[in-house]
Amino acid sequence: MKADAELKVLALETFNRHLGSVETERFIALVQRERFDYTTWRKNLFVGISGEVISKRAMEFARERPENTN
Repeated sequence: MKADAELKVLALETFNRHLGSVETERFIALVQRERFDYTTWRKNLFVGISGEVISKRAMEFARERPENTN
């Protein structure tokens, strides 16, 4: 488990890499402004979608964006 400070830095670097600085700031503002329960959101994110479909979409996403793979 990462320390809180390390996790924050890693998260911001990830958001900036994938969204850019403007969209990252916008996302942070949205989360702070709205009552947002990440756990509930995540539980409902893939309702009705099989693991096979999720995996296929993830692989397609990675193939289309090779700069996002590590």
